Amino acid sequence: MRIYTRTGDDGTTGLFGGTRVPKDDLRIEAYGTVDELNSFIGKLIEHEAMSENREFFREIQAELFTLGSHLATKDPKMREKLPKLSEHAIKKFEDWMDAAAEKIPVLKNFLLPGGHPAVADAHIARAVCRRAERRCVELSREEDVNPELIKYLNRLSDLLFTTARLLSYLTETEEIAWKTCDL
Repeated sequence: MRIYTRTGDDGTTGLFGGTRVPKDDLRIEAYGTVDELNSFIGKLIEHEAMSENREFFREIQAELFTLGSHLATKDPKMREKLPKLSEHAIKKFEDWMDAAAEKIPVLKNFLLPGGHPAVADAHIARAVCRRAERRCVELSREEDVNPELIKYLNRLSDLLFTTARLLSYLTETEEIAWKTCDL
């Protein structure tokens, strides 16, 4: 099977169901950013410090594909054929964050990303997740977007922030507190 189709050479792309839209359409921007987030999570979980949580994050990656498929579909009949969004994801996220919070110190400052490559990657994934959430909120003002999808991304960004903090703890890396400075 060829990977190239040549159908996008005119600056358009196809949604599930066959509708063609410009490649800079807000819907494409939303699910493209979810795809970018998925790639950054893939990079994040390859760090050795993520080994105990790798399977949990692989499930998140699979859920992000489902989420992306919903964003790539305008046709309500086509949406019915898609895998359902997880009903339990938010609870799993909150439970995971609560368990992680028991291991890490209480947050006393705003934090700067970095200190360890795994921590920096978690913060990159968090920032991309926030952008994906913003794109979906923007899309929801123009078209029908499942509100659970936005809630999922919101909670996932919290989880990724918690992941960065957990990784600082696991790698014995001091968190970098934000301090104002004169430039």
